[in-house]
Amino acid sequence: MKILAINPGSTSTKVALFDNTAPLLELTLRHSAEELSAFKSVMDQFDFRKRLILDALSESRIDIRSLDAVIGRGGLVRPIPSGVYEVNDALERDLRHSPVGEHASNLGGLIAREIAREAGARAFIADPVVVDELQPVARVCGLPGAERISIFHALNQKAIARAYAKKVGRKYEEMNLVVAHLGGGISVGAHRLGEVIDVNNALDGDGPLSPERAGSIPSATLADLCFSGRYTRAEVEKMLCGRGGLVALLGTNDTREAVSRLERGDEKARIAMEAMCYGVAKWIGAMAVVLEGEADAIILTGGIAHSQWVCHRITEQVSFLAPVVVMAGENELEALASNALRVMNGEEEAKVYR
Repeated sequence: MKILAINPGSTSTKVALFDNTAPLLELTLRHSAEELSAFKSVMDQFDFRKRLILDALSESRIDIRSLDAVIGRGGLVRPIPSGVYEVNDALERDLRHSPVGEHASNLGGLIAREIAREAGARAFIADPVVVDELQPVARVCGLPGAERISIFHALNQKAIARAYAKKVGRKYEEMNLVVAHLGGGISVGAHRLGEVIDVNNALDGDGPLSPERAGSIPSATLADLCFSGRYTRAEVEKMLCGRGGLVALLGTNDTREAVSRLERGDEKARIAMEAMCYGVAKWIGAMAVVLEGEADAIILTGGIAHSQWVCHRITEQVSFLAPVVVMAGENELEALASNALRVMNGEEEAKVYR
């Protein structure tokens, strides 16, 4: 099966061609601020990004008519169960006019459908960030009307959990796992028998502080900040997501730089990094409780899991709960291709978005 995977980000579009799960081509198409400034909205970038992808494939002498499937990164649509979704009219509508918000990842499914139409192939998305499998009790907080919602690194968490289960000769749907995705945002999920029954909202800043998220903040302190008259709503939201966490504490979102600084004796960097790891460990402990102490393993994944310093600090605190496994990286394009392949091979049916 020839599968094209598309992952649009804020300043780049990553594309990869797979023969089943074997990569044949992988490209990162970068977009300058000057190029993107010509567009009023993310949706306006559709033709621009699609053309770049088609030109890049043409330059690599790849005929799109050879494609069996095209799969894009799922965006901000309605909360849906985990799985692979064929891009239909309802999904295209919500990708274009998101009920949640605008994000570059919404372009993934749209471009996938358009290229698939031209290629005579099938178009999918898989495990977007809005995957929602929360158990009812995990939604409740003490303020009526302020229900907790599920927004997390579903694509990578699910793919890594499946990969680990396969590695140990078991089925993902038969295991209990705590998966911590360590990236610009951090999400820690409790996977019980194939469903993520509890997870922090990694987009809005809930959970541990991360390179770009403030993490959970005392409610009264946040209220004081909001009503201080010094900041607009947009500025406060940016403090929580984008300019919070290590960016606010150290002026960088690069954990490699932060570790380098602490190793040179920078006490401020040491405290900030210790706090981040401490927060991740606390959330892992919370998710282990959600699984009633029956976690088969704790998996550390995402880009920051490449840091031995970070993984060592977290492992020191949580290894008594369950074996800790490091599976670094995001591998989102490979995860997309694997999801599409399962449907194309008949291992599972594509879900219908309504």
